[in-house]
Amino acid sequence: MTLQVVQSALLAQVAGVRHAFFTRQGGVSTGVYDSLNVGRGSRDEPADVAENRRRAAAWFDLPAEALNTCYQIHSAIAVRALEPWGDARPEADGVVADRPGVICGALSADCAPVLIADAEARIVAACHAGWQGALSGIVAATVEQMVALGADPARMVAAIGPCIGPASYEVGLEFLDRFETTLPGSARFFAAGEAEDKRMFDLPGFVLERLADVGVARAEWIGHDTCAQADLFFSNRRAFKQGEPDYGRLLSAISLA
Repeated sequence: MTLQVVQSALLAQVAGVRHAFFTRQGGVSTGVYDSLNVGRGSRDEPADVAENRRRAAAWFDLPAEALNTCYQIHSAIAVRALEPWGDARPEADGVVADRPGVICGALSADCAPVLIADAEARIVAACHAGWQGALSGIVAATVEQMVALGADPARMVAAIGPCIGPASYEVGLEFLDRFETTLPGSARFFAAGEAEDKRMFDLPGFVLERLADVGVARAEWIGHDTCAQADLFFSNRRAFKQGEPDYGRLLSAISLA
């Protein structure tokens, strides 16, 4: 089975940049990890994960060690990738690079992966924006790292990849209260749920606003609800609902050509 990716129409127009939101198709893993699971934190066979990562890196015509992903901790920490990390896993949720030969990657299984590029400055980044990271500032931290290397938010183009969609993300009122306390006005990203004490959270809409807040106006969510599209995407929430013991991790990645 060949690798299957989806892309952003906005990012696809950026010269000198390659990007991919990988689906779960095209790997060697089996069972609940079928088939392109790239998560080294999963309980999948390490050799299968390594082969899947090699295949993903090869899509960029680069070796596996060029695929730089983090030990993601739902933080507001973004780091610079000055060279390929190989097997290193720094604790962070954003990766920024200003040179070719390095792939910036983010892992997800419902959280929002964000890819960003400034073609003129030749700087790219990937970040993992779950609700905690999105609320605490991972988008701003990633953009700040890009700016420190010479990028300009006004030139940046960003895309949010497949993530849990507004129709699938049911939360309790305490979730809404936490957002309103931390960032007043967030209630507009919560719609009524089926029960009075439930709300439906628009994660991609919230992340798009975080991008706009730091000056990145050209941005889009490419769609695709990970929880609803089991044939294409891994989903933490879906795995929990189905009583599965674990779940695979998707890869979203970007590099300079």
